[in-house]
Parts: sequence; C-alpha cells; structure tokens
Amino acid sequence: MKNKNNVKKLRERKMISKAELARLAGVSPVTIDRIEGGMPCRMETKRKIILALGYSLTEKDKVFQD
Repeated sequence: MKNKNNVKKLRERKMISKAELARLAGVSPVTIDRIEGGMPCRMETKRKIILALGYSLTEKDKVFQD
C-alpha cells in the first residue's frame, strides 16, 4: 500500500538533495527514497523527517497524510 506524503515536494522546494535530507534527519538516503516512493515508515522516522524539513510536530499533516 502506498502512503501519501509531501516529502519530495517539500524537499525540492527547499532545494536540498535526498542525501542532505537524510543527513539532517539522521536516516539513510535509501530510507528517504523509499518514503518519497510511498513506502511506509516508523513514527520515529516520520518525526525526524518532519523536524529536518523545518516543521514542528504539530504541522505533521503538511508532510504526511495518514
């Protein structure tokens, strides 16, 4: 099942690479690639990505819609 998210759109809007987002979030670039492709991930990984993109946890719906 594909999960809906805006990670790729938000990352590209900030003009950062997958590798840079992965570094900021403390996850692997492969993880970023999978999430952008709609694969599921753990809540902790979502939290790291939300914060790495510069959002607060209360704005999580701007990044992940699930």
